[in-house]
Parts: sequence; C-alpha cells; structure tokens
Amino acid sequence: MNKTASPYSIVSLSTVSKIYKQGKIEVKALDRVTLKIKKGEFSAISGPSGSGKTTLLNLVGALDTPTSGSVTIEGIDLSELTKTELSILRRNRIGFVFQAYNLIPVLTAFENAEFVLALQGIPEAQRRRRVMGVLHDVGLSGMEHRKPDELSGGQQQRVAIARAIVPEPAIVLADEPTANIDSGTADSLLDLMQLLNKEKQITFLFSTHDNRVMERAKRLITMRDGIVSADEEP
Repeated sequence: MNKTASPYSIVSLSTVSKIYKQGKIEVKALDRVTLKIKKGEFSAISGPSGSGKTTLLNLVGALDTPTSGSVTIEGIDLSELTKTELSILRRNRIGFVFQAYNLIPVLTAFENAEFVLALQGIPEAQRRRRVMGVLHDVGLSGMEHRKPDELSGGQQQRVAIARAIVPEPAIVLADEPTANIDSGTADSLLDLMQLLNKEKQITFLFSTHDNRVMERAKRLITMRDGIVSADEEP
C-alpha cells in the first residue's frame, strides 16, 4: 500500500471521474474532482439531485470505485486494496450514518452499536464499556435494551450515530441524516454531531439538501453536474 496523501488529509481525491453506463449511453457522475478532507472537519456536500453528491460519498466510503483518478483514505490508495482489505477498511476506519437508519431490527440499541466491535474481535468487557459510554454520549442511557421499533425516529438515528462512532473511525459519512425526522429532532441531532466534532475531533462529511446542515457546516462544498462548483468556509 503506497501512502500517497498528506498525513493531515484523512480523505484525498485526485482528478476523480466516475462514469456509469445506461445501455449505450454514458453518464458522467463525477468529472475530474480533486478534494481533500482534513482531520476534525465538519463539512457538507450540497447540490441538486444528480449533481454527484452521493457518488462522491460512495467513493469516499469505499462502496464504489472511480473510473479514473485516485481516492486515498489516511494515505492509503483504495485502488491497491483487495475486496477483503476494503471491507476491513470500511469496518475499522469509516463510520456511516444513513437517512434510513439501517439498524438491524432484531437487535437492541446496545447490540446494534456493539456489532462492529464484535466483528473487530474486541473483548466483551471492553465492548460493553465503549458502547455504554457512547450511548450515554448520544443521549440514550437507559434505552440500551430497546429494539428499533421501540424507539422514535430521532432515537433510532442516535443509535445509528453511536454505531458509526463507537469503532473510533477516521471519518463519519452522513448521507442525508436529517431527511426522515422532524425539524426539532434534526436540530438536536445536529447539536449532538457538532458536540462530538468539537469535543472528540470526530471528522464528519455530510451529503445534504438540508439548509440546517449547510448553515452549521464549517466548510460547504457545492456540486453541480459532477464538478465542485464552490468550496467555501462560511
């Protein structure tokens, strides 16, 4: 594995393009995008539907591969990793928060948050300490034994945030995390993520249409037609 990116850049994209084929038609989802995300950033990617936001997030999350260009995470070029190594990287270094929560319905809040740590082979006592600490941090103390259908939408998203941060990843990718919850709950969750970013230096990268997320972002990356049309720190 070649370490080609600055150690201060958790994520680095260099002239990345992504082309999808729809029959005989080629659709360029990303067009030579170059971007760096540094440790501790609280950044948002915005833009209209079809602008390339989700594609970019999928490439950063090692869920997809670029047609050309390179994507590195903590200096590791993803193109040099096997499928197994990519899976391990996603498990250990990337946290995901989705708009649909994606919790396992038969598991409790504790078990959902613990799941990745169990896959990592962390001893049970250590897993329990870490999970209980994180559930406390996200405001779910006393709810650890509830299953997803016993929790509100906002509480389910808090479990999803706990699951994302408990492995202590390099970066948390949040894809429209406020889309399925009311405005008061969304503000509460954004308060929580800002606090985690400030106190624990957890790096967050959002894909969003939500003005509330954009207003809170320390850096706003705007996409249009597969390119970065603006990159500013409000």
